[in-house]
Amino acid sequence: MQPVVVYDTNVLISGMIWGGVPYRSIELAQQNKVKGVICDEILDEFEHKLMIKLGIPSARTSVVKTRLLGFLQTVEIPNRLKGITTDPDDDMIIEYAVVEGATHNLVNEKYANIS
Repeated sequence: MQPVVVYDTNVLISGMIWGGVPYRSIELAQQNKVKGVICDEILDEFEHKLMIKLGIPSARTSVVKTRLLGFLQTVEIPNRLKGITTDPDDDMIIEYAVVEGATHNLVNEKYANIS
């Protein structure tokens, strides 16, 4: 069975902007070595952080987002999971991992492998 990986916004930003290990984890999805999944909420947060916090123009942000959508599968989450972590944004990450049956949850924090 192919590993199913969900990506946190910070991993996507680090990988797509600066490269390194986060980029190599994204490359695994691009090469179909893992099934990479993402939800609209993470895509929106990703786009917002690129433009507002990093000052990246919307045209470039759109290109990066389109590139991700070329190989990541979009999943819908019901937004019902609340209070699992101390950060509501982390609840969203956990929820879309559960909805998709993820084997790995890539974040720059404390949740590394949920298999």
